[in-house]
Amino acid sequence: MKKVLIPTKLDAIAAETLRADGQYEVIQDPATPLAQQVTRHPDAYALIVRSEDVTPAILDALPALKLIVRAGAGYNTIDIGHARKRGIDVMNTPGANSNAVAEEVVALMLADARHIIAADRSARAGEWEKTKFMGRELAHKTVGIMGLGNIGRLVARRLSGFEVTLLGYDPLVGSDRARELGAEWVDLETLFSRCDYITLHLPENENTRGLVGARLLGLMKRGATIINCARSGVIDEAALRAAKQARGLHFLNDVYEKDEAGPKSVADLADIMLPHLGASTQEANSNAARQAAEQLIGLDRKGITSFIVNRDIPEGLDRTYCELANILARMCRSILGRVMPLKQIETSFYGALEKYSDWLLVPLVAGIWEDFVPSMDYRAARVFLADHGITYNNRRVDQEKGYGNSITLDITSETDSDVLKHISVRGTVTEGNLMVSRINEFDKLYFEPAGDMLMLLYDDRPGVIGTIGAKLAAAGINIEDMRNPHHARTNRSLVIMKINRAPAPEIVQDISRTIEAISAFSFAL
Repeated sequence: MKKVLIPTKLDAIAAETLRADGQYEVIQDPATPLAQQVTRHPDAYALIVRSEDVTPAILDALPALKLIVRAGAGYNTIDIGHARKRGIDVMNTPGANSNAVAEEVVALMLADARHIIAADRSARAGEWEKTKFMGRELAHKTVGIMGLGNIGRLVARRLSGFEVTLLGYDPLVGSDRARELGAEWVDLETLFSRCDYITLHLPENENTRGLVGARLLGLMKRGATIINCARSGVIDEAALRAAKQARGLHFLNDVYEKDEAGPKSVADLADIMLPHLGASTQEANSNAARQAAEQLIGLDRKGITSFIVNRDIPEGLDRTYCELANILARMCRSILGRVMPLKQIETSFYGALEKYSDWLLVPLVAGIWEDFVPSMDYRAARVFLADHGITYNNRRVDQEKGYGNSITLDITSETDSDVLKHISVRGTVTEGNLMVSRINEFDKLYFEPAGDMLMLLYDDRPGVIGTIGAKLAAAGINIEDMRNPHHARTNRSLVIMKINRAPAPEIVQDISRTIEAISAFSFAL
């Protein structure tokens, strides 16, 4: 019998499912601290936890431990790096609480629109303030969903019965998938300017942190409502404070920098604030518990590794090629634009990489979407792409082309006019260094994709490189490396430069206008 510790208040379905399987001894004890339990059960094979801190000391006290399952999506309380060193797999259960959060969004919207909280307090005090609590109806309002992942899609479905107009924004979800949800895909500016309600469902990362700032908030209708059940850092709090005062916005909030008791910085801002109750339903707890148990059994019986978040690379695969797949995807995404939804991804893996094509899709997808965990598996990556309406094709390769161990990545994105836009790159590793050998029709580049980059496509003519260099020099920017191939058939040239610091957008725009560039991009790798 394999011993499983559940040191948390988790729905009993997890223990029941494991015991019914017949190969697990389950110890569920939410009252005793985890540190004490591990000393009593050093032979534990698996842990199922919620928010408990699983530290290196805890891991080292469990020499037989092989698996940790976080019954929920986030796993920041688990030292996954130390777990990997110990050969311990760590899983999470993404999606288990999605419906709970979606319903919370609707509940907040209704509570605010009809003054439920304040009216309840007033009525209990014996008052009768019907005029004061005149409300609004959701019907026929315009609702914007910022982020069309699991939760955003469920919000769209839950609101469908309210006869609202739905607008959706997601940098990876195209207009076809949005239409399937009954929503119109729009850009951020349109979403913020047209909506009566905006609900946020984006992850917090370097691209989204502070994204909802003065510019977007300044576009909102007077008296419009913004709901944040995603991550606190997505909103620029100071900008919201100013916009709320100037435009009479409503703010409904359930997320904070830290999940703990104590004063909250948005207390003066929020019309309704909850103590991060998004996943706090009996059903969500039960879903996470059942999923945790089923994933544990699935790993043991069938080797299903889809939700392992600290998986190591397979034996025989050089980790550098995982970095190459990731960096090629990041570069393509930067060139296409991170607000442009994708339609199709195609890959070719040459040489010895062909047999690792499934595994290499994972770091590639993680390069496109920063919050896709790069240690999950191929099946999870395929599900992610399908959920976002992105088709994937891994092409059969002709090894006689002599490309060695290299990766070709083609990404097609969808523009506002439904015209497809395409980028194709090939990369390899030379003497341990990542190299991009081709971008679209421009071959034999062999430049290192690292640091701040500037790329411009233009009709070839003398003097262009000098003009670009002079503009950069005037801005105090130095060119550290450069490639400038020419394509004879189209009479176009590409210049790609590694520079010592990122250029301001207006500098890139000025260079682009001056040389009459066909396209111009700056990005960091």
